[in-house]
Amino acid sequence: MTKIAARLAAAATLLLAVTAAMASSPIPSAPSVDAESYVLLDYNSGRILADKDPEKAVEPASITKVMTGYVVFQALASGSISLDEEVVVSERAWRMPGSRMFIEVGTRVTVENLLKGMIIQSGNDASVALAEHVAGSEAAFVDLMNQYAERIGMENTRYANATGLPHEDQITTAHDTALLARALIREFPEHYGWYSEREFTWNGIRQNNRNTLLWRDESVDGLKTGHTTSAGYCLVTSARRDDTRLVSVVMGSSSERARADASQSLLNYGFRFFETHRLYAAGEPLSEERVWGGASDTVPVGLSEDLYVTVPRGSYSNLDPVMNLSSRLDAPLQSGDELGTVQVSLNGELVAERPVHALEDVESGGLWRRLVDRVRLMFD
Repeated sequence: MTKIAARLAAAATLLLAVTAAMASSPIPSAPSVDAESYVLLDYNSGRILADKDPEKAVEPASITKVMTGYVVFQALASGSISLDEEVVVSERAWRMPGSRMFIEVGTRVTVENLLKGMIIQSGNDASVALAEHVAGSEAAFVDLMNQYAERIGMENTRYANATGLPHEDQITTAHDTALLARALIREFPEHYGWYSEREFTWNGIRQNNRNTLLWRDESVDGLKTGHTTSAGYCLVTSARRDDTRLVSVVMGSSSERARADASQSLLNYGFRFFETHRLYAAGEPLSEERVWGGASDTVPVGLSEDLYVTVPRGSYSNLDPVMNLSSRLDAPLQSGDELGTVQVSLNGELVAERPVHALEDVESGGLWRRLVDRVRLMFD
């Protein structure tokens, strides 16, 4: 076991000095809210701050359209479609019941406008038009939705349509929905801004975004509402205050106001009682570790991704990072080779663990260096 070297120790000491005056306050239980299930998580660290029946199978209603948008964004990223591309509206899309964008059969609508109609107006017609354009049919598009759900890690989700209209085979969980929201925000920041737009007008009909928290809380910038008689009122929300972003998912509330109140309560709880910090940056050398038989005696070791930790407010000074190497380091090494882990504990409890990697190549040394290191190992 190797303590993270001197430079990091000095940085940690400075952080301790800054936060030493902060006394860790007790954390109350999460608020009791009107919802069948919910999850509150930190976007950067992925830590769940509060939950209730997070794996309960529920109907997603129009929360389904978060995945519909995710699949369309993937198609945009791959270059298979473009925002200014025109989509011919099919009769099937035009006939979709429920919330609508009010597109007309046979007309041409750009992908960008259909996305706005789906995201802001929750248009079922726009959702089907996009699905048919991306995959040829809604059924083929649903297959893509399920493949991406599996890739994201949504183990308890199954999609049957692109709209969220009731279907016996369409289920999700609050936890899976939070994973999806986090993936969408992380992977498609260039499109995420549409989720904060309050209104959109199409065909002369102006409709407001159904996420009333966009008017109530200026830190809220997304994400999607859902409602059917069987699913109840649902809301997946994201909010950012300073450098912290939280994601809340509320499923099965009793009313539109109840889902907004529940989401607001959870967000306020998370922001008030927890803090998130980037402990180490990707590519930052955490230590210089001894390499045997190499052209260089040492190799810098670090993380491939930023490491964020979420802890109760006032407890940051108690974090204890430790690096564990898997074994002795023998050349040759390649940049990216996994060498061990960094473990971060808080008062003896593990709060984060990430693999550490070689940050540089280390080639095998010459014959003389290898012989010298072999002799040193005999006495080490």
